Amino acid sequence: MLQNHYHEGLVEAGCDEAGRGCLAGSVYAAAVILPDNYANPLLNDSKQLSEKQRYELRPIIERDALAWAVGIVTPEEIDHINILNASILAMHRALDQLAVRPQAVIVDGNRFKPYGGLPYATIVKGDGKFLSIAAASILAKTYRDDYMNQLAEDYPQYDWRQNKGYPTKKHREAIRQFGTTPYHRMSYNLLGDGQLSLDFKD
Repeated sequence: MLQNHYHEGLVEAGCDEAGRGCLAGSVYAAAVILPDNYANPLLNDSKQLSEKQRYELRPIIERDALAWAVGIVTPEEIDHINILNASILAMHRALDQLAVRPQAVIVDGNRFKPYGGLPYATIVKGDGKFLSIAAASILAKTYRDDYMNQLAEDYPQYDWRQNKGYPTKKHREAIRQFGTTPYHRMSYNLLGDGQLSLDFKD
């Protein structure tokens, strides 16, 4: 059973990101504030849910949350500041947009940077422990999937509809054959051969 709060008595936002390990596309993060004593037995870490379950839960989370928002950091920004900093920046951007101001933050994983002086906790596998982080993981994942599905229409050869930008064999073979797109992260080892791919094709 997932827990409701880490910081008792404070308005708490849960944060999670999606797309950190991808070779292409922006990194997305979500921040969610749920009501006190909120319960939803279907909520879980997005990776434990099917795609259908995630999309069924998204409107429920958006309806039930006191506030929710999604933050985005582009591939160009990722290349400039690195993916760890980009993931944290995406969370900060999501927090910036919340209609209700949080008094504390909990984050999936083990790295974060202070946000506005608020108390925060990093929680490894937090998306399987706290409801607000699980909700954030579902929003980040589904909104990023929507974005990658849109990009896939313009770049069908990379199989993004299936791999969402992750380093599958088919994705890497397409990079080798067709080169890169403006959405590839040029600071990544795109071919998986220890070499950075700098062959940039529009």
